[in-house]
Amino acid sequence: FLHRGISARNFKRQFTLADHVEVKGAIFENGLLVIDLQREIPEAMKPRRIAINGSVSSKLTQIESKAA
Repeated sequence: FLHRGISARNFKRQFTLADHVEVKGAIFENGLLVIDLQREIPEAMKPRRIAINGSVSSKLTQIESKAA
């Protein structure tokens, strides 16, 4: 029976985060690393609402035609 335990040498694990993701905190507890991430989208990239006025102008005319 051969038991190979956890290696004693140093190691490095690296992650690339998506755009606009920030690390808010990290906790190493009971051999488990927990990382808090938060996505913050800048105001320039958020969807906007544009108000459209529904008033009818007197200059507009409606063209009527027969159905084909």
